[in-house]
Amino acid sequence: MTAQQDQQDAEFMARALYLARQGLYTTDPNPRVGCVLVKDGRIIGEGWHKQAGLPHAEIEALNNIKEDTNGATAYVTLEPCSHHGRTPPCCETLVKAGIKRVVAAMQDPNPKVSGNGFAYLKAAGIEVNCGALEEDARVLNRGFILRMTQNRPFVRSKLAMSLDGRTAMASGESKWITSPEARADVHRLRAESSAILTGINTVLADAPSLTARIDKEVVQPIRVVLDSKLQMPPMAKMLGLPERTIILTCKHPSTVRPELVEGHKEKLQKLQNLGAEVYQLPENQGRLDLIEVMKFLAGQEINEVLVEAGAILNGALLAENLVDEWIIYMAPKILGDQGKGLFHLPNMNRLVDCKEVNFKDTMRIGKDLKLSLIKNWIN
Repeated sequence: MTAQQDQQDAEFMARALYLARQGLYTTDPNPRVGCVLVKDGRIIGEGWHKQAGLPHAEIEALNNIKEDTNGATAYVTLEPCSHHGRTPPCCETLVKAGIKRVVAAMQDPNPKVSGNGFAYLKAAGIEVNCGALEEDARVLNRGFILRMTQNRPFVRSKLAMSLDGRTAMASGESKWITSPEARADVHRLRAESSAILTGINTVLADAPSLTARIDKEVVQPIRVVLDSKLQMPPMAKMLGLPERTIILTCKHPSTVRPELVEGHKEKLQKLQNLGAEVYQLPENQGRLDLIEVMKFLAGQEINEVLVEAGAILNGALLAENLVDEWIIYMAPKILGDQGKGLFHLPNMNRLVDCKEVNFKDTMRIGKDLKLSLIKNWIN
């Protein structure tokens, strides 16, 4: 392949990735995919996957064509599907449309279908190339990739702190540490997420609704509350909202007194009657086993999780290395040494025990700094 062809492939794939991002807030649990159809160096059709159950990107592009597609090239950000799901296989449609070449950014990470689409296209005599702007495509669908390959979602935690590393005053007062611009940015993070994960202490203290409020169409994230002892109040604000609320609690050991077990069952049933989904998961030293929590969320087809919680849950997630990206909004304020910290890590006594992450990005938002820190998760 010539350098000129490589350059052209990169340019058209960049357009396909731009289109895929148009589904940033709406495609869950499906991946974000864009497609561009090119003939004689010109775009003749393009589209993106908008929502689960609606046509895939390739079909959208074919529905928007301006001229005959016979002999055209299809640029797709993910391997075209070859199986019957909610929609027919895209591979068959591309073959019928007379596409002569398919350029994909990456192979489908789903082990059940990975490579089958390429094989189908090649068997039909279509030239297939894979890898154009692959890293960009992987970042766009990092949650879907992790769910397919490691049975867990991509986990991002959002934190707000003062210049001296405090999340709230000693009294618990924290509204508002950060600027309106930073809070608006948080709503965009919520909109990108499949689910928002919080702890029962945050629910009891702040009564959050955990909805994404932006000026674009958005599939509202699922709310997930870790509630080991089933303390969720029946009057909690989130229980009155239409979107899914999942409560995860511990399975009670057989040593618990019978009268407490019965009360637990009654509370569970009451919460379910109010519309909550309540699931009992294994425990670890009296608290929910966080690794089991992540497996459960993957089983619910949750690709990306945004954690909005306090120091206890964030400390536990950090201790088990379960967060892929930390987003920290730092306000130019001093809250004093009696304020509340970011992480509860009681067993960290030596410098050798410290946790280390990598800076990904730093930017100014309003009066605040937005720090993005990551661990290495892509193989």
